[in-house]
Order: sequence, then structure tokens, then C-alpha cells
Amino acid sequence: MLVLVWPSLNACFAWSARGDASSSGEVEPFQSASETSWKRLLWYVLAGSRGGPNRGKIINLLRKEPYNVNRLAEALDVHYRVAEHHIRALERNRLVSSAGAKYGKLYFLSPEMESHLNIFDEIWRQIQPKEGGVKK
Repeated sequence: MLVLVWPSLNACFAWSARGDASSSGEVEPFQSASETSWKRLLWYVLAGSRGGPNRGKIINLLRKEPYNVNRLAEALDVHYRVAEHHIRALERNRLVSSAGAKYGKLYFLSPEMESHLNIFDEIWRQIQPKEGGVKK
């Protein structure tokens, strides 16, 4: 199992998706290495596996209020173990933090995730299925 580690600052420069200035001669805004790392991490967590949509839903739920695993399972309409698996994946990647113990344990967005919600929103908009779309 591949687990991404905390977003690192291993890149010195962050280039635009095209890697150069746009054809109009404008330079695209500079992205810090931290922003680039967060984009990579969130793309992996949200689009890198079948569980990505549930993880995105969990992030959206936690941005409103804290939840325990049982309430998350009910909100997602999944088995408790499925919700537990996804919350562990988010916790391993430091997207969520917890307080309390056992069944009373509540999950919150980590302070780092809260400060990068703009990146989450950008990616989440791109990977959401279109309304009325047919699954094949």
C-alpha cells in the first residue's frame, strides 16, 4: 500500500501546468513548493483510488462540524468499517486530526488542511461527476 507522507518542500520551484508563460506573454502566478506538494497530495487522496469520492465527502462534512466515525458512516451511507478506513487514510496523510478516545473520538480538519481548502475546492470541482451523468 502506498502512503504519501506529509507534503514536503522537496521542490525548489513550482512551474505552471504548461511549464512556461502563456501565449499572451503573461506569466502565470507562482506556486510555492508547499502549494505544489498539497496539490499532489490532494490529487492522490481524492483521485488516486476508488475511495477518493468518499474521502472528499468526509472533508466537506468536517469543514462544517466535527464528526465521529459512526456519524460519518451514517452521513455517507456506508458501513462503519468503510468510514473508519477512509478516516484513517485521511489521518495518515494529516488531512484530519482527532480528539478524544474510542467511540467518542471526534475528527476535525487539520489546521494545515483548513489553510489549503482552496486547493481542495479546486480539485474537488474537477473530479466531481456531472449531474445527470450515467455511470457505466
